[in-house]
Amino acid sequence: MDLISKDEFLEGQVLLIDKPLEWSSFQAVNSIKWTIRKKFNLKKIKVGHAGTLDPLATGLLVICTGRFTKKIPEIQGQVKEYTGIITLGATTPSYDLETEIDQEYNTSHITEEKIKETTSQFTGKIDQKPPVFSALKKDGKRLYEYAREGQEVLIKTREVEINEFDITSIDMPRVHFRVVCSKGTYIRSLAHDFGQALGSGGHLSELRRTKIGLYNVNNAVTPPEFRAMYLPE
Repeated sequence: MDLISKDEFLEGQVLLIDKPLEWSSFQAVNSIKWTIRKKFNLKKIKVGHAGTLDPLATGLLVICTGRFTKKIPEIQGQVKEYTGIITLGATTPSYDLETEIDQEYNTSHITEEKIKETTSQFTGKIDQKPPVFSALKKDGKRLYEYAREGQEVLIKTREVEINEFDITSIDMPRVHFRVVCSKGTYIRSLAHDFGQALGSGGHLSELRRTKIGLYNVNNAVTPPEFRAMYLPE
């Protein structure tokens, strides 16, 4: 990434950031914003991201500055690519490792052929139920708030599109995958539903976002790398 001037940041830039594990998207945006303000002695500058990543996910976060924050809805709507691992034989309430395993299942009947065949059930337009541990709102309250209070809440399914769902390798119970999908797809829900379809259980144990539209994580820098570029010690 080439160095960018103060005027260019204010006018508008699209920054490709590789979000580290356990960082929230909010923390990543704040780190970039702090670096720009500190470097150029700015009181304020608009900075926002085009699509949240969970703290347990890594990878591409597209961050817009200045007038380019108006581009955020357009970028959010683009097709996304993810790689990751689904661990079969166990489920968690959050569908990932944010919560502890709540049930274990047999996996002895699951073959590599069955795993690869089952991906066809999850390609094209599908109805998906978002995880209860998510930031979606119902009646003005985020779903994860209901979940943490132990309240049952009815969640409607919604249509998403999965363009590609490839199994890249299998070392049971871990299934490595690559998915290309529409905005609004929950890979955690895909992992959970995939386990059910195999007559077992499943949860997402690793996730990395690699692309949003034509933007690629290979061209991204981490927030600490970005800071070192502008504020070398």
